[in-house]
Amino acid sequence: MPDMSASLAMTHLVPLADEINNDKVTPGVLGFIVFAALALGVWLLMKSMNRHMGKVDFEEAPEPDAAASASAPAAKDTAKSAAKSA
Repeated sequence: MPDMSASLAMTHLVPLADEINNDKVTPGVLGFIVFAALALGVWLLMKSMNRHMGKVDFEEAPEPDAAASASAPAAKDTAKSAAKSA
């Protein structure tokens, strides 16, 4: 009996196959290959970018105002320690 339902399903699907428009354009295998190549290219570029960004050693330069105020107390401490030792 299961064989009968398979053939019955095929008889219902065969008329649907006849209704397919042969003028309709679909992406097909070529479209899939192009999409997969683009996806692979983007993945490789992101992987390369991640590797290159990991190599970057960035230290932010201090602002001139912060550097001047930080060096002024250090200069005073050096002068005080020099006066004490003399």
